[in-house]
Amino acid sequence: MKRESGGRGWFRAFWRWHFYAAFLVIPVVLLLATTGLIYLFRFQLEPALHADVMKVDQPAGLVAQPYAEQLDEVKAAFPDATVVSMTEPSGPDRSTVFSIETADGGVRDVFVDPYEGRVLGSLNPDTTLSGAAIRLHGDLMAGRLGDAVIEIGACWALVMAITGYYLFAKGRVARARRRTAKAAGAVLRSRHALTGSILGVGLLFLIISGLPWTGFWGAKVQQFATTQGSSMWGEDPGALSDPVSTLDESLPHSHTVPWAQGDSKIPRSDPNQARRSTANLDTAVAVGTRNGLTRPLTIALPGSAEGVYSVIGYAFQNPAKERSLHVDQYGGAVISTYGYADYPLLAKTVAQGIALHEGRRLGTVNMVLTTAFCVGVIFMCVSGPMMWWRRRPKTAAVGAPRGRMPLKSTPLFAVLVVALGLFLPLFGITLAVVLLLDLLVIRRTPRLREWFNTTG
Repeated sequence: MKRESGGRGWFRAFWRWHFYAAFLVIPVVLLLATTGLIYLFRFQLEPALHADVMKVDQPAGLVAQPYAEQLDEVKAAFPDATVVSMTEPSGPDRSTVFSIETADGGVRDVFVDPYEGRVLGSLNPDTTLSGAAIRLHGDLMAGRLGDAVIEIGACWALVMAITGYYLFAKGRVARARRRTAKAAGAVLRSRHALTGSILGVGLLFLIISGLPWTGFWGAKVQQFATTQGSSMWGEDPGALSDPVSTLDESLPHSHTVPWAQGDSKIPRSDPNQARRSTANLDTAVAVGTRNGLTRPLTIALPGSAEGVYSVIGYAFQNPAKERSLHVDQYGGAVISTYGYADYPLLAKTVAQGIALHEGRRLGTVNMVLTTAFCVGVIFMCVSGPMMWWRRRPKTAAVGAPRGRMPLKSTPLFAVLVVALGLFLPLFGITLAVVLLLDLLVIRRTPRLREWFNTTG
């Protein structure tokens, strides 16, 4: 077959790579978009699904019971568990949430009616709809293997987005001609291309902002940053106990990765004070409020006799307001503070990126745009296979476009591909595997060569 030249050859080659990248990407991206959409609306979905424990009625004339008394009720209901943290009610019709660690190492969120002070029930945050969604979103519930699959899918999504933009620009005339001729599938192809051109930038941002979470790329970059005295994460080096609930990933401590903040002094309570009084949850809340932390507060309880109350301010929409106070569990004095202002520059950047990624940085606008993006991605994941189904060959072949990247004649492009493979190692490894299979197996097997529609 005569080889196509110029833009036509590039178009066919990019179309082929876009086609095969979609096979890898669509299952992963469809899952991420769906679970991301569920997690985006977690504060609407979970109270509706678990209204019996998450919602309360505010009786006329009653005020909320002290948090220390609510804590006693939790301890009485779960005597063998360790109470790790408490989060204040987010509104007058919501429960107080205590996160506990059970004797067998499990985690549960216990909900308490703040007015009557009684335990309403408990949930395993990992098995709620939102909890399952975020676990699938993170690693497919398959640990390191699942994390690697998602990272590979994200890397190849970059290829799909880049090749998609090339096809959008170069194929506009052909798409217009097909629409004018009212060709079968022309409208769907145009809508797919237009939607992709709008979503592509958002997809690139979400991939980049999500990479710090990955187990390979994220861990390696974090390791390198640590050697340079920095970090991608704003982990508080002084926190001796952390919240364990996974229901709200927006808490600053939920994004920690172990690292050392130089010689930072770890705050500790002194159980041997000559004159000591015993502070409690209400003391910690009062101290946090007096020091300007935004409510509702989350309080991590002391994990030992030398532990502290870590009072975490509400900073859901603005990571720049992330701030924690460490309060002596005896005298109630503030031992140290840690917040956004103390983060390394890299951690500040990642924190802002995470807030945008989760659809919370810009309030309602961010949530609406993220919702539209997720719905658009789901449309792309459905319309792509539909277009293939309409034009699939009747023969025993996958129906891939025929084309081959002219890398030998364009060394600069080859350098860019290699650079991307080095920057994203899992992409580089899988790309090498694909190229070797193509060279050593597919091209040497007539039936496979025909099935994959491979050029000579």
